[in-house]
Amino acid sequence: MNKITGQKKTILSGMQPTNNLTIGQYFGALKNWVELQHDYDSLFCVVDQHAITVRQEPANLRRRSLDVAAMYMAAGIDPTVSTLFIQSHVPEHAQLAWILNCLASFGEVSRMTQFKDKSAQHADNVTVGLFTYPILMAADILVYNADLVPVGEDQRQHLELTRNLAERFNFHYSPTFTVPEPFIPKVGSKIMSLQEPEKKMSKSDANEKSTVFLTDTDAEIRNKIKRAVTDSGTDIVFDAAKRPGVANLMTIHHICTGRSLAEIESDFTGLGYGDFKEAVGESLVALVRPVRERYDALRADEDGLMNTLRVGAEHARERARNTLRKVYKKTGFVEL
Repeated sequence: MNKITGQKKTILSGMQPTNNLTIGQYFGALKNWVELQHDYDSLFCVVDQHAITVRQEPANLRRRSLDVAAMYMAAGIDPTVSTLFIQSHVPEHAQLAWILNCLASFGEVSRMTQFKDKSAQHADNVTVGLFTYPILMAADILVYNADLVPVGEDQRQHLELTRNLAERFNFHYSPTFTVPEPFIPKVGSKIMSLQEPEKKMSKSDANEKSTVFLTDTDAEIRNKIKRAVTDSGTDIVFDAAKRPGVANLMTIHHICTGRSLAEIESDFTGLGYGDFKEAVGESLVALVRPVRERYDALRADEDGLMNTLRVGAEHARERARNTLRKVYKKTGFVEL
């Protein structure tokens, strides 16, 4: 809450529709968004324009964009409380990005480490869009004058660029943009791969046994947990450095049940991995099942989903248009 105006601070976040969402994204982001929406003026978007920085099958991109929007709501995002929309439905994002492109220097954008990493992963398709992706991200944030942006470590550098661009525009023209701050949620556990627990769970992992998706059936969840990598020991003890597989499963069980890590260790004293994995699987099934069932119902009503996104886009466009009008005038464009 702004102490001077009494208005709620604005928070914005989004996810790419490049695959089904995972429990890692739910625990690390979506769960927090659901709680934040009541305390902040919240905007949540499906960032489909960011997704095409690497090649996408058009039909899949359309389907997954709607899938992700439905999953936002299934997880608890309330479109009557938050503004929910698809990025490409608000063209002001891309329009502002061009202005910011002309403010950003080649040197500062070329220092973005994520561009270097993704260029290595997609060496056959290193596009200008992949290079300027952080500037579109800056436009996503600045077009709504967001005060806060939930970011992981991999996006922190991009947010710093956003802050620099906001300050640069404000200096060269006049105060226009809110300079956003990173928002680090109090709870945002990192969930690791079930097959390679030294690395983060990823929705794009080639090995689907590594990842639990929010659309997985009860049987699929139980099977993936049953086959999760642990170690050569037998006792259930939390040690993320030496026993990352067990620690990861304990973290999942902790989030699903609310029991502390110490209580979980006590619960499974004298029991083996079989009993432990069965309990983790059941607690995860109990958490995911209602989300999946709500998702299935929302996704089956595509007309209703599209109407919700249309209303969200109209609200977002009204806000974005006001910002862009000021930016265009200050930049020196002739008003239409």
